Amino acid sequence: MSGKRESVVDVQGTVEDGFEPVRDAFMANFARRGERGAAVAVYRHGRKVVDLWGGTKDGDASEDATAAPWEAGTAQVIRSATKGIAAVVPLLLHQRGQLDLDAPVGTYWPEFKAAGKERVLVRHLLSHRAGLPVLDTPLTPDQAIDGVSGPAALAAQEPAWEPGTDHGYHAQTYSWLLSELVLRATGRTIGSWIADELAGPLGLDLWVGLPAAERSRVGRLAAVEPPAPPAASGLRVRPKQSVADAYADPGSLTSRAFAAISPAPDENAPAYRAAELPASGGIATARSLARCYAALIGPVDGRARLFAPATLTLARTEESAGLDRTLLLHTRFGLGFMLHGPASPLLAPGSFGHPGRGGALACADPESGLAFGYVTNGMQRNVTADPRAQALLRAVAAVSPAGG
Repeated sequence: MSGKRESVVDVQGTVEDGFEPVRDAFMANFARRGERGAAVAVYRHGRKVVDLWGGTKDGDASEDATAAPWEAGTAQVIRSATKGIAAVVPLLLHQRGQLDLDAPVGTYWPEFKAAGKERVLVRHLLSHRAGLPVLDTPLTPDQAIDGVSGPAALAAQEPAWEPGTDHGYHAQTYSWLLSELVLRATGRTIGSWIADELAGPLGLDLWVGLPAAERSRVGRLAAVEPPAPPAASGLRVRPKQSVADAYADPGSLTSRAFAAISPAPDENAPAYRAAELPASGGIATARSLARCYAALIGPVDGRARLFAPATLTLARTEESAGLDRTLLLHTRFGLGFMLHGPASPLLAPGSFGHPGRGGALACADPESGLAFGYVTNGMQRNVTADPRAQALLRAVAAVSPAGG
C-alpha cells in the first residue's frame, strides 16, 4: 500500500445525462490535481446541466472531520474572473446609449486627461491598451479600497507606453479605471450597478462589494501546490525562466503591475471583500458565474439575453493580441474579456470569458450555447490557465462540442 493517501471527496450536486465526464474530471481534480474545495457549473442553451461542489469550505482547513464542508451556496473570491463580470457593465451601458466606447476617457472623467492621457479611449481601458498597468507609487491596502486614492493616482499617472499602440495586462489598475469610469458615466458605483442590473434580476449569488450579511457564506483562500505532469492537463505548470525572472524582479513591469497594491492585501479580510474592486475582488458561486454568462449569450428562464448581437460581437472581437507587456505571454483580448488562445484556452475558438489568477474561470461559447463557471479555494501558481479548470473545460467540450 502506498504511503501517500489519495484524496477521497464526497462530491455533491447533479449532472444531466451525457455530462458525467465533467463529474469524473471534477473528482479527479481532488484526487490528482491538489483541489481542496471547489464548485463547477455549466449551462447549455440557458439550462443548467452541471452543478457540482465538494471538499472543504476553507482552503486552509485541515482534512479532518471537523472541517466545514463546501455547501451548495458556498461562494469564493474569484480574483480576475471578476474582470469579465465587470466588463458587462460598460458594454451594456454602450448598448443602452449611455457610454461611447470610442470617446476619450476624459469626456467622462476630466481629471484623467493629465500626463499625456488625452487620447486614451474607453475601449483602450477595456482592452488593456491604456498603458496604465503600474503606478509610480503603489497604493497601500487601505488606499486600494477607499474608492478615492486609486482613481486619483491613475488620473495623475503617466502611461508606460503610448496608449493604443500596444497591450499589457492591467492586473490591479483595471479596478480603479473601470470603477471610476462607471461612476462618472452613471453616478452609480460599479458594485451597486452589478447588484441592481445583473445579480438581482438574474438571481445571482455574485457581488463586487460583499454585503456584511453574506460574509458567512464565503470560504477562505489558501495557496496550494500545482500538480506535476501528467495531471497538469497538458499545461506548463512552471513558467519559462524569462517570465519567472520578471516576476522576481521588483522593477519589472510584470512585478510592478501585480504590486500596484503593496503590501499584498489580505483577500480573506472582511474589509477587502466588502470593497468594490472589479479587477480582483469579486465573490461568486460557480453556479452564478455560469448563469451570468449564459444570460449574455441567450435567454435564461424566459428572460431575453443581455447582449444584443452587436454587443456580443464587441465582447469577442479581438482588440489586443500578441506578446503581452505585463504577462510576457501571447494574450488575446476583446472588450474586457479574454479570448480563447494558447495562454488562456476556453471552450472553443469563439469563446470569451476571464480566468482568475490561481484558479477561477468563467466563459461562454455562443456557437454551442455553453456557459461555464468554476471557483476554488486553493490558489495555485498560475495566472491565465489552471490545470483543474482546464480539465473541466475539456470534459465539457468533449460531451458538447462547439456548434452542438
